[in-house]
Amino acid sequence: METKKSTTEIISNKWEEIEELKREGIDPFGYSFNRTYKIKDLIEKNKDLQIGECGQEKVSIAGRLMALRAHGKAIFANIEDVSGRIQIYIKSNKVGGDAFKLFSKIGVGDILGVSGLIFRTRTGEITVFVEEFTLLCKSVRSLPEKWHGLKDVEVRYRKRYLDLIANPSVREIFIKRSKVVQSIRNFLDNRSFLEVQTPIMQPIPGGATARPFITHHNTLHRDLYLRIATELYLKRLIVGGLEKVYELGCDFRNEGISTKHNPEFTMLELYEAYGDYHSMMTITEELLTYVIKNVLGGLEVEYQGNKINFTPPWKRISMYKAIEEVSGINMKKILQKDFDKIIKEHDLNIKGKINRGEITNELFGKYVEPTLIQPTFIFDYPLEISPLSKQKKDNPELVERFELFVNSMELANAFTELNDPAEQKRRFEEQVAKREAGDMESHFMDEDYIEALEYGMPPTGGLGIGIDRLIMLLTNSDSIKEVILFPQLKSKE
Repeated sequence: METKKSTTEIISNKWEEIEELKREGIDPFGYSFNRTYKIKDLIEKNKDLQIGECGQEKVSIAGRLMALRAHGKAIFANIEDVSGRIQIYIKSNKVGGDAFKLFSKIGVGDILGVSGLIFRTRTGEITVFVEEFTLLCKSVRSLPEKWHGLKDVEVRYRKRYLDLIANPSVREIFIKRSKVVQSIRNFLDNRSFLEVQTPIMQPIPGGATARPFITHHNTLHRDLYLRIATELYLKRLIVGGLEKVYELGCDFRNEGISTKHNPEFTMLELYEAYGDYHSMMTITEELLTYVIKNVLGGLEVEYQGNKINFTPPWKRISMYKAIEEVSGINMKKILQKDFDKIIKEHDLNIKGKINRGEITNELFGKYVEPTLIQPTFIFDYPLEISPLSKQKKDNPELVERFELFVNSMELANAFTELNDPAEQKRRFEEQVAKREAGDMESHFMDEDYIEALEYGMPPTGGLGIGIDRLIMLLTNSDSIKEVILFPQLKSKE
C-alpha cells in the first residue's frame, strides 16, 4: 500500500530534480523574459478567432503553470499571470524531442515563458500552440493539497502568497484596493491638495483616543510612539501656511483585533484652511462618489446581503435626533441626576467618569449604529468625547463634528478644528487627568502643538477616512483581514 510522501521527501525530490536540470545545462532559476502580452489582453485581442483558426502573430506570455494534462506526445497545460489564465498546447514534433523531454520535468507551480501562435480549439478554447518555452523558476515546494480555492483562513492570512496563487478573487481585492488609493490621490491632487508625509515615530502620540505602541531610540535615549493618527502634525502644516494637505498612510493602535480592527491600518487624513465640518461633508460625499464610480463603474454596492446606494445627497441627522428617533430618548431633557438611572435602565458600559457625552455615545452605539445601513452623516457630537473639535456657536455643549456610517460601520470622522490654544490646552489637561485616573486611551499633553496654535491656525476643516473599511465595503469583504495583505495574527504557538 502506497503511503503519502512527506513534505520533506517532496522537497528533497524537488532539489534532486533541480540538480539534474543544472547538470543538463538548464538554469532552473532563470532570468528575464520578454512578454509581448499579458494573458487577459491576448485573449481579448483574439476573441473573434473562429474554431480551428490560427493567428498570424507569434506571441510570448509568461506565468505560473496551474494545471497539466499529458496525452502521449502532446501536453495541454494552463498558465496564469496576474491578469488571467490561458491554455497552452505542447507537441513533441513542434518543439523537438529534447525540449519535449524537458517539459516532462516541469510541474504544476513552476514558472515559465512560452512563445507560439494563438488558435481556437475544437472545444472553443483560445490556446497558445507552443513553439518555444523557457523554464523561468522551478518551484521547490508543491502547492498544498486542494490548493485550488484554498479556504483555510489561517493558511490564507499567514501565507498570503499561497492565497494569491490559489484564489484569483483575492488578487482582485488588492488590485481594486490599489485603484481606490490611486483614485483618492487623483481626486485630491486635482483639487490642489498637497500630499505630505509626517513622522511615524512620534515623541507624543496624539490626534485620537487610543493606546499607542511604544519603542525606544537608543541614540536619542528616549521613548517614541508609533503614531495613532497624523492629525496634529498635519494641522501644524496648516499653521505653517500649507492650506490644503493630506496624507495616506498607516496608523498604529495597541488595541483589540476584530473583523473591523487591525493594530496597523491605513487612513486618509486631509485638512483644508477656511473650511469647516459642513465643507468636509461635501468633500467626503464628492470624494467617495468619485472613487466608487471610478473603481466600480456605478454607485450601487452590495455588501453582506445589503444593497447600498451611494448616490448623493446622503442622509444628514444630528446625533441627538438620531437617538430620539430610534430609542425615544430625548438627550436634551436628561439631567445629571438622571445619569445613573439611564445607565442602569439601558445596561450601558461606561468606565471612569460619567458624563453626558459618554452616555450619549453608548446610547448611540447600542440603538442607532446598527440601523445605519445607507450612507448617513451623524453630526453635532457631545463636547466630552471630541477633544479636538470646535464648539458650536449656539450650543457649547456640542461640537462641530460628524461621522459617516455605512452598513453600521464608521467610515469617516471629521471636525471643524479647534484653533483656540487656551481651550485646546484646557481640554488636553482634562485628558491628562483621565489618563492619570487610569484611562490609557486618553490624550497626552502636547505643548509643542499648543505653541503652534498660539502662532495662529486659520479656521480649518479636517477629515479622516478609514481606507481598509472602505475597501471592505467595495469588495464585499466581511473582515478587515481580507483587505490587508499581511494582517496581524496570534502566533502559532
